[in-house]
Amino acid sequence: MDDVVGQNEIIKRLKSYVKTRNLPHLLFSGPPGVGKTAAAISIVREIFCEDWRNNFIELNASDERGIDVIRHKVKEFARMAPLGEADFKVIFLDEADALTNDAQSALRRTMERYSATTRFILSCNYSSKIIEPIQSRCAVYRFKPLDSESIAKRIKYIADQESLKVSNEGMEAIIYVANGDMRRAINAIQAAALLSDMVTEETIYQITSTAKPEEMREFINVALKGDFISARSMLDNLLLSKGLSGEDVVIQIHKAMLEMDIPDKDKVRLIDRIGEIDFRLTEGANERIQLEALLAYFVLSGKHSNYQN
Repeated sequence: MDDVVGQNEIIKRLKSYVKTRNLPHLLFSGPPGVGKTAAAISIVREIFCEDWRNNFIELNASDERGIDVIRHKVKEFARMAPLGEADFKVIFLDEADALTNDAQSALRRTMERYSATTRFILSCNYSSKIIEPIQSRCAVYRFKPLDSESIAKRIKYIADQESLKVSNEGMEAIIYVANGDMRRAINAIQAAALLSDMVTEETIYQITSTAKPEEMREFINVALKGDFISARSMLDNLLLSKGLSGEDVVIQIHKAMLEMDIPDKDKVRLIDRIGEIDFRLTEGANERIQLEALLAYFVLSGKHSNYQN
């Protein structure tokens, strides 16, 4: 369990369950790649030791999200007696927020009926999508996005084990691309390692199809200064040369906007429009038209505010 980084307070409390060998129903919520699944499996392995596979089942609720998976797979495993000297079995439902309301209601009844011999660990990105009766039966742990220090420490460890060299700029690029997601950080360094033993900033941004932060800031500045044609040319480069999707561009514009030195009243208005464009793209609107509409709004806003940076 010590391998789960960046969640020290949560891990400290989970270790008390391992020590007493007494486990309540658990609900882990938080963004992807922050250690929810790793924590769940670590608890089971440390409680059951070598017999952990016989008393543990993992199901991905996003693959099988209907009521049938609860009535059959979950219920069948729950009604079986624990094997060996174990006092209970553990059912781990990953991405439980993908379960339908009917499936969650069936799960609640199963949790009630077999609570003497079965413990449930539920993992989700949004705890608000889990019905209240299930939340009230679980000890809820909210995992936070990993900080830069935790990601850097783990990436350095992996690089040492794999005889890789990571430049300072490369490490900063990994942290930027990961955005608190350890899984994304590990995937980035793994892909970069296929190209060279030296992981650089250029390599990371290239293999992750991500624009550099300074490129995004320049892109926004050009639009705000009223040069629509140049900004549109830079948008072409992001979409065609770097391979970013429309949603990727909007996300990076939003992230860059928060870090720029822009008057608050202008920043609020621009972020409000970014949110509107993001919603339209999610609903299936044409990404090229929406991104150019966003650029046009930036140009008009810059002219009215006489923005210069």
